[in-house]
Amino acid sequence: MSSPESPESAERRVSDYELWRRGYGVIQHSESTCDQVRHMAGELVSAAFQPDTATVYRKLASLDRLASAGLWLVVHMTYTKRVDPSGAPLLPRDFKASPEGHTGGALNMVPAYAAYTALNNLTGKTRSWLMGQGHCVAAIDALNVLTGNLHSEQQNRYQGEDGLSRLVSDFYSYRQRPDGGMEAPLGSHVTPHTAGGIMEGGYLGFAELQYAHMPLPGESLVAFLSDGAAEEQRGSDWVPRWWRAEDCGLVLPVMIANGRRIEQRTELGTREGLERFSEHLAYRGFEPLRFDGRDPAAFVCALFNMEQSLNDYRQQALNGERPYPVPIPYGIAETTKGYGFYGAGSNPAHNLPLPGNPKIDTRARELFHHHAGLLWVPPKQLANAVDQLNQHQQQARPLERDHAMATRNPPDPVMPALPPSLDYGSPMLAVDDFFKALVNANPALRARVGNPDELASNRLVGVLSALKHRVNDPEGERESVHGRIITALNEEAVVSACLANKAGINLVASYEAFCVKMLGAIRQELIFSRQQKEAGRPARWLGFPVVATSHTWENGKNQQSHQDTTFCESLLGEMSDVSRVLFPADYNSTLEALPGVYLARGQLTCMVIPKRERPVVFDRSEAQALSRNGALVVDEDTSPGEPVMLIANGAYQLSELIHASERLRETGTPFRLVYVQEPGRFREPRDTLEAAQCVRDLEQERLFPRRMKRRVALTHMRPEVFRGHLSPLFPEPSRSRVLGYINRGGTLNEAGMLFANRCSWAHALAACADVLERPPGEWLSSAELAAIEGRGDAAIVTRSQN
Repeated sequence: MSSPESPESAERRVSDYELWRRGYGVIQHSESTCDQVRHMAGELVSAAFQPDTATVYRKLASLDRLASAGLWLVVHMTYTKRVDPSGAPLLPRDFKASPEGHTGGALNMVPAYAAYTALNNLTGKTRSWLMGQGHCVAAIDALNVLTGNLHSEQQNRYQGEDGLSRLVSDFYSYRQRPDGGMEAPLGSHVTPHTAGGIMEGGYLGFAELQYAHMPLPGESLVAFLSDGAAEEQRGSDWVPRWWRAEDCGLVLPVMIANGRRIEQRTELGTREGLERFSEHLAYRGFEPLRFDGRDPAAFVCALFNMEQSLNDYRQQALNGERPYPVPIPYGIAETTKGYGFYGAGSNPAHNLPLPGNPKIDTRARELFHHHAGLLWVPPKQLANAVDQLNQHQQQARPLERDHAMATRNPPDPVMPALPPSLDYGSPMLAVDDFFKALVNANPALRARVGNPDELASNRLVGVLSALKHRVNDPEGERESVHGRIITALNEEAVVSACLANKAGINLVASYEAFCVKMLGAIRQELIFSRQQKEAGRPARWLGFPVVATSHTWENGKNQQSHQDTTFCESLLGEMSDVSRVLFPADYNSTLEALPGVYLARGQLTCMVIPKRERPVVFDRSEAQALSRNGALVVDEDTSPGEPVMLIANGAYQLSELIHASERLRETGTPFRLVYVQEPGRFREPRDTLEAAQCVRDLEQERLFPRRMKRRVALTHMRPEVFRGHLSPLFPEPSRSRVLGYINRGGTLNEAGMLFANRCSWAHALAACADVLERPPGEWLSSAELAAIEGRGDAAIVTRSQN
């Protein structure tokens, strides 16, 4: 009597195709997916990517096991403090007292990301990836740990005998280092510790706005998107409007359509909703492709076919056989939130799908063991699957950790040399002159301009003429199919076009008041850049300015909605080493500041610049010193007596204090007038990285001697913001006054805006009298004093400014 055949022997007698077709655990393959896989296998062999179809099927079977192990590890990350690779049941003490995790979305991302890695293996090409739903990071970290695709800090911590237990214990552990930072190189969203991560994805909708502008020709990007983000805004609808084969790489957007937000179903959670969304995509220029989002092989087929289709359209466009816009294939992965584990499809699936905590609830523990058991992969099978899919050295390609967009490092741009101005003129003309010259000097660096509207009005006429609006159907000489200006009345969309262009040079310009709508996208970028620096892998993309022009003080004609200093104030609150805020006052100071902005790495700069004509205050050497030091002594009177320190911040504010200082000089009152172009340089640094950006005490004392205790500041911003961030400049608050925007406005000219906000030269002199404890009548006539006290005619003060 013969002995029974072992399962391993039985499997060897089954064809590789049949072995894959059986699926694994909860992973099953539909007839439609099987047909697609057979077709794809033939194409992979025909293209010489794989030696035979049997190899393809073996790798897809390995993919099933890798994906199942990823699902298994994700649910352990939510609920447990340790894992048992043997699959044995855990004890109550092995579960977390307070489980946490965005479990459902992470489970849905496992087959998606596993398929992405498998496609790279099957084709011998490492594509880039991006995930808009950053809260699903457990899927990425779990699969990265299983495959060894890690940065050194995770490699050292999560590989080895107890590595997986360390991983699940670290997830949502909340443990801190002595300095207050997170102890574990692991977060609730994508961080720089996430191998290959390039965006936190904490704010849904920005990945959709950026992915089209990320890859260069020759590169491919897989963009994993959220169906919830489809409700965010229209900007993501415009990808076909911007994509061009001449300067864009291949983009493969895939929506994970699991049909649920946190608390309720999305519109895409119904059959009718998906149908309508597909129709909408087709109308907007996409080519929708719906597939089984529960099956990793279906993801592989979808991505493979999408890439082939877009590559065909790309070649047709380059050959002039197809006009723009070309169709952009768009994958819709139909799935159930939390598929693969208990509670799939329910609201609790978003976070904690089990009906109780397995640590203290026997029923919940039984459910965990049963459903996790369906996902378990024997260690030997898992190791073999990883070996099948990890062949980077043999294929001479980088790890997914090191994809093209994760390792951006463009060369330093050539800086143009432009002459200074000796004349009255708009400081925005310096931006126009410089950026045109910068683009001309660096043809290999892809240029992008983010523009909500009115480049010409904002004095960027030369940029508009040279680079042109990107459109599908040009109407005039300022528009082109291949224009490099991304224009839409959607501030988030246009700033995202530049945030995404990390391989090139960028310029964003908008009305100051409407820059506020960009803050979410910008802040997410700044946070990630700062974290990259803290992780020891600082971002290498080229810095660029976000120009806030048509600003508060010169936009009175458009009513108070257009008078808002929030943007620069908010960015001043970010860490100064990644977020600079500059207030150049004239053409020369603007021109001299720009090279430093573009030579920076991983740093954004808010530049608040007037568009109207302003006098040239600084010559070239003064403008260079201002750019280098952040502030400059503009004028000084050393007459006998206790001096008053005048601090100006902003172009119009400088003019007002120059006027005020003339009155002080006429009366023999000593003063020092300092212009602060970069306020963040004079703050109390919040850590060592920011301290490197701040001026040294000796330089600060040279500019702002402590012996000058009586101080009056006039700022572009709200006075409380300026005083709060620059507290070192006001060592004796009771002897200091700060004037600025106090939320007063309307239909007014510049002088009227200054007067309404108590920021005129006359108000500054009254503040000087206050800190010097002298009567304001020493510098102001009775009519001028009556005007600023609200008893007289404002025109007495405002006329002298015109």
